[in-house]
Amino acid sequence: MIDRSTVDRVLAANRYLVLGTADEHGKPWVTPVFFAPLDPNRLYWVSSPDARHSRNITHRNTVAITVFDSTVPVGQAEAAYFDAHAAPATPDEVDVALQSLNSRLPLDKQLSGDDLQPRGPLALYRADLLHSYVLVRGGSHDLGNDVDMTVEV
Repeated sequence: MIDRSTVDRVLAANRYLVLGTADEHGKPWVTPVFFAPLDPNRLYWVSSPDARHSRNITHRNTVAITVFDSTVPVGQAEAAYFDAHAAPATPDEVDVALQSLNSRLPLDKQLSGDDLQPRGPLALYRADLLHSYVLVRGGSHDLGNDVDMTVEV
């Protein structure tokens, strides 16, 4: 049975997402970013606002996200995929988002408000998840698929 628990497990087990953005002309760009989920439908990360993906979000806020563990043997992968809208976080979100990010960081790498603009070099971003999908490996008895596929949850 495919349900939300697979998405939650993948998000909890992994620290990096692959963020797909596009510039104002539609030219795609993907990049890994350290992230933290705040609730089932929102993810946060920090980046330089000058980074290519951050600049792309200012022009086109629709993004694609994939989270997966690249270290597992072939045929054992789990992955979660998302369509989302990305934007800078609001000032009201900063404390709870930093707490969520810091819960995944070692003590010597903890973030504070001083790391964020206007004092620091980073900006806090969020992705509001619109649709969630999971990888279903080929040979699923439940779905009868011969090859890998994605299923919306």
